[in-house]
Amino acid sequence: MSAGSGGADTAPATGGAAAPILSTFGAAFRMGGFDWDLATGVMRMDEAALDVFDFAPGEYDDRPETLGSRVLPDEGRQLDTLVAQALKDGSDQYGAYFRIRRRDGSHQWTHTQGIVHRDAAGRPVRIIGVLRDATHELTESAARLGLDEGRRQRAGVVEGTTAALAYARTVQDVIDLLNDSHALEHFGAASLVMGLLESGRIHLVAEGPEGAFVPGTRFTRVDEPYPMSEVIRTLRPRFIDTSEDFAASFPVLWQHISSLGITAAAYLPLIAQARPIGALGLLYSDRTGFSEDERTLLVALGSSIAQSLQRAMLYEQEHDLAEGLQQAMLPRRIPDADGAQIAVRYRSARLGRDIGGDWYDVIPLPGGRVGAVIGDVQGHDTHAAAVMGQLRIVLRAYAAEGHTPATVMARASVFLHELDTDRFATCTYAETDPATGVVQVVRAGHVDPLVREEDGRCRRVAVEGGLPLGLSAEFGRLDYPVTTLELDPGQTLMLYTDGLVEKPGADLDEGLEWLSSLVRRGPSDLQDLADHLCDVVAERGGEDDVAILLLRRLGAPVPTGGRFRQHVAQSDPEALSAARHMIRAAVRAWGAGDRADEIELVADELMTNALMHTDGGAILTLRILPGAERRLRVEVEDRSSALPRRREAGEAGVSGRGLLLVDQLSDDWGVEPRGGGKCVWCEFTVTPRPAPDPVP
Repeated sequence: MSAGSGGADTAPATGGAAAPILSTFGAAFRMGGFDWDLATGVMRMDEAALDVFDFAPGEYDDRPETLGSRVLPDEGRQLDTLVAQALKDGSDQYGAYFRIRRRDGSHQWTHTQGIVHRDAAGRPVRIIGVLRDATHELTESAARLGLDEGRRQRAGVVEGTTAALAYARTVQDVIDLLNDSHALEHFGAASLVMGLLESGRIHLVAEGPEGAFVPGTRFTRVDEPYPMSEVIRTLRPRFIDTSEDFAASFPVLWQHISSLGITAAAYLPLIAQARPIGALGLLYSDRTGFSEDERTLLVALGSSIAQSLQRAMLYEQEHDLAEGLQQAMLPRRIPDADGAQIAVRYRSARLGRDIGGDWYDVIPLPGGRVGAVIGDVQGHDTHAAAVMGQLRIVLRAYAAEGHTPATVMARASVFLHELDTDRFATCTYAETDPATGVVQVVRAGHVDPLVREEDGRCRRVAVEGGLPLGLSAEFGRLDYPVTTLELDPGQTLMLYTDGLVEKPGADLDEGLEWLSSLVRRGPSDLQDLADHLCDVVAERGGEDDVAILLLRRLGAPVPTGGRFRQHVAQSDPEALSAARHMIRAAVRAWGAGDRADEIELVADELMTNALMHTDGGAILTLRILPGAERRLRVEVEDRSSALPRRREAGEAGVSGRGLLLVDQLSDDWGVEPRGGGKCVWCEFTVTPRPAPDPVP
């Protein structure tokens, strides 16, 4: 039989015991039978078997899980493993001794023997077996052979505790594991206290049972009259056999804890690499004295705990170092952006040196524009954090120089490729103009951004992307496509690293759907939403770092000094198309009124002339001039010093109309020399937006 789930779905409970499976003589010998249907999960037991488990007939529901409440947990798991192995390896029977806890709290040794029945294909379908009370048998056997079953069990507890401690990463993990495990139960201890040695003082990190904390003992000196101080000074364990011994040896402490019913205690020095790191105390309330075997095993337990604590403290120190390095690489402050609200978050999900290269950055750009960056360097170590810091700085520098988003990304890729590292990085760079809502997005192997509507709805933005930074330079594919989108007031652009959407056993699309649903149900306040996303990832136990950047466009008034600037390469039709798109958005956002079409037409004509008749690209600038009369100025700079001239086109001519068009549509225009080139400009008087109707 098994004390656990039985590995199969169970049938509805039938309630009560089945008809006797063994002869009625079995009850006299405290021996009963069971019949376990593996297909349905139903396990019938006769009354004698129920008596072995200390169940009344009406208490058992034919479910193997119900028996698990009686079996000691560690032995129940071992029994489950034994049965599963017998079913798997083709065995036709199994047998095992285990202990159950009876109603009165006493332990009873029990023996089970099962015969496995299989179908024609060799699949197990049924187990029929017996259960019997083996307490008398084992007691006599132990007395005859001199066996100490308790010693064997306690040794197993030390081994099991040591194995479990291998997964503890923090000091609190060690404390929680000791308190939550069955080690204290097997050793008979009621609770534990623990102190760690810090700068010559003992820091109490586990206080023992409720009410055991003594005021003034959170930090104590090694020379004070306390048991933990003594074992750290002497490096020897101290076993306190009776309450009288405790009162006589440590009267200062005993006067505060005498009411807790402590009858014995074992204080163990925690020694790692030949130096003390703390002390552990096990407190008992129902026993006195310790045998030699118990003392030996407790010392072994203390040694195992010391090694785990030292490892946990090293993990925490390395984590603090790595996280401090990464935090130093991230921007210390986020600049304010007129017309936009920004929230950023970074969350480290791992410990030790398993720190990631995730980063975010917000870059102020001319004309009120903002560069938003999110990225992730390959790897989880301090080297990834160091590469991240260098990459963040150069990307910021390229953006501040005025390069287009595609150029910024390409140059950053070349930098990373030439850096002495084998790491690559994914990244998304979004250049945003909050005044117009125009966003130019470039993606290098990163996850797509999301846009959250004002009502909470969330959609994925498909951004055409290129190779990750470093790889695109290595393979000579530095042409990053630019995706242009517009944010309406109240909409939020969401940039994040893949740690936010990666879930074990789920693909990226499922993760994005989960994130969209999470954002839809999340708070509307931007800072609260960022906190909410990080909290959910923490609860989910993410295995990767997470960086988040949220940018929300606000409903800003018409700017009096709005400015838009865009570089257009000579052989880049996508940049020309994007510039036209942003001109349209800008003139409408700035309230050009019925002159919007004229401004778009003139600006497009000036850009086209510069690209066709000069060598090199053009720089387009749109801005609102200060003053009582609202005038919008369009400037197009190029590298040619040759001044344009207006020509009269014939009736069938298809060229020569550019400056004529500019002259006819604009209020004023001219040409200015600019260093090695020139600037053609024109101005338009635009009608101010009408004031909104007063609210009744």
